[in-house]
Amino acid sequence: MEYIKSKIRDVKDFPTKGVLFKDLTTVFKDPRALHVIGWDLSQLYRDKGITKVVGIESRGFIGGSILAFELGAGFVPARKPGKLPADTIRAEYKKEYGTDVIEMHRDAIGPDDVVVLHDDVLATGGTMAAAYELVKSMNPKKVYINFIIELSALNGRAALPADAEVTSLIVYCFACDADMAIIFRPVGIACALGGANVTSLLIGRLPAVFSRGASKLIILFRTE
Repeated sequence: MEYIKSKIRDVKDFPTKGVLFKDLTTVFKDPRALHVIGWDLSQLYRDKGITKVVGIESRGFIGGSILAFELGAGFVPARKPGKLPADTIRAEYKKEYGTDVIEMHRDAIGPDDVVVLHDDVLATGGTMAAAYELVKSMNPKKVYINFIIELSALNGRAALPADAEVTSLIVYCFACDADMAIIFRPVGIACALGGANVTSLLIGRLPAVFSRGASKLIILFRTE
């Protein structure tokens, strides 16, 4: 995991001034890092009899496809509304500024399947919780949940069902003497320092989630 962490690129003043952006594209383009991720993910489930890997749009498609290949399993995309061509089932879930929907093909999972649900980052957990319930509604034998990175300060595990078996390759515990902002974008994580007492924020179409601690403000942005 240290090799993977070493491949994360710091980009200053992106997407806004004062932000140090943690760019994960440099991890994905590195052959060794990509191989390590695929190997480590697959080792978690070699003896589980996995038949399907469900990747959540869109970053979950990357690790999910690699994991499915490594395990000799099928890959199933969980997508935003209107993206799948055949008959679908859907789950609606609450977001900070409204609701969102995730869909899967109705015939994607069967009663004989053992499934791994994969996304790249566990943040607040809302999307994964909805995807889990969607998969469970198709009555597979077993469902596992997996992430490459977990932002533990956001307590995303609390949003997931108590019976879910959840595993993350890397767990980040952010701490700082000053206020800290953690910003998640499609291909990275950014950290910035700031002292403003912010209670709500919206930049473009990126909703913000706030977790107020004694000495820090943690902000998570997710794409819609």
